Amino acid sequence: MKQERKYFGTDGIRGIVGTPPITPDFILKLGWAVGRILKNGYNKNKVLIGKDTRISGYMFESALQAGLSAAGMDIRLLGPMPTPAIAYLTRTFHAVAGIVISASHNPFQDNGIKFFSGDGTKLPDEVELAIEAEMEQPMQTVAPSDLGKAERIEDAAGRYIEFCKSTIPYDISLKGLKIVVDCAHGATYHIAPNVFRELGASVETIGTQPNGLNINAGYGATQPQALQNAVLYQNADLGIALDGDGDRVLMVDGKGEIVDGDELLFIIAQARHKAGCLQGAVVGTVMSNLGLEQALEKQGIAFKRAAVGDRYVLEMLQQNGGNLGGESSGHIICLDRTTTGDGITTALQVLAVSIQTGLPLHVLKKGMQKCPQRMINVPITPGVEIASQPSVQKAIEEAEQQLSHQGRVLLRPSGTEPLIRVMVEGTDVQQVEAVVHQLADVVKAEQNRP
Repeated sequence: MKQERKYFGTDGIRGIVGTPPITPDFILKLGWAVGRILKNGYNKNKVLIGKDTRISGYMFESALQAGLSAAGMDIRLLGPMPTPAIAYLTRTFHAVAGIVISASHNPFQDNGIKFFSGDGTKLPDEVELAIEAEMEQPMQTVAPSDLGKAERIEDAAGRYIEFCKSTIPYDISLKGLKIVVDCAHGATYHIAPNVFRELGASVETIGTQPNGLNINAGYGATQPQALQNAVLYQNADLGIALDGDGDRVLMVDGKGEIVDGDELLFIIAQARHKAGCLQGAVVGTVMSNLGLEQALEKQGIAFKRAAVGDRYVLEMLQQNGGNLGGESSGHIICLDRTTTGDGITTALQVLAVSIQTGLPLHVLKKGMQKCPQRMINVPITPGVEIASQPSVQKAIEEAEQQLSHQGRVLLRPSGTEPLIRVMVEGTDVQQVEAVVHQLADVVKAEQNRP
């Protein structure tokens, strides 16, 4: 049985700025604890710190820097950089760890801290638990002569741009393509447009004017309507929407239609399969559309489902020797290119397939037919095991019978809110709609039962 964490969730520590634990004093102590655990007897190991464009990033960058220095760790400051860039640069600088100050796709009033190990992957469970244990100890500063120093890496953006370009064959050019890039006023604003321009594309941009308060507001992968409109208005070939920290991507085809993470995963998977470089099963999550599984099966490609969260997708890939997985949200992991989800790199893999096949995005995605999927969020009392109740179990069995085993039923507690997500998937949209409401009504009734 895994030991319960006090602070760390599935993707670091996250919350509302000014509300514990996302406070300057906590982040100062966290930096110190991380330094103490990661130092491992070496003198002044390097730790990289990057952030997205939230106004609170300045405050937490300073707090982390002070805590790490107090523990005797040297710091390299990257400034605003995408999360996957920090994973990459942690490896190339041979740092002991990389720290990201970001709350990903959340609004500006949220922030968080997540970590990469020296090899560019998430910190192991035992290291996170050791950091939490160290947080309980009184903070002690090293001797003045042993304090860590801080330097700013001035060419961090350029290094990462070159890496992104290197993830597709050198002879592929985007010349002749008109692309709209939406950076969600986030960490990719000064990087993503340059990557696609340097590869030859004509690039129009939206969501590239961060002011500290507008990250993810009306733009980006979680709100792609602005990109859809821009693609049609600009008569562009396609659009690319990144989220606030750049680790996920959705695309829009030339007809203004969204191409989600399941469809992007399919496009990359079938191309890798045909090229003979797809290893192991493709990994999705329990929320991945049934149409993805069916389309991959037709191509003779194995598919496995992990729990929701890129951490679990990566774990299953590593356990099964796979090199490609992802989530419907657009968090795609190409382990043959990098160590974590990377929105820019993912978009480049899809563009490379389009260039090599001569097929536009709206044709490439037709190889996968999405099944109708409907989800209803039902508020619940925290700690109550609704899904295991007999009435709910009976309703699930009846729902599966109605779908004639040509669909899926899933009840999943939210990891961040007091909700249970009731999801039904099938072949007939009207049946799916009816079944999901029936099941949600049973869950509501069970929740309200005295």
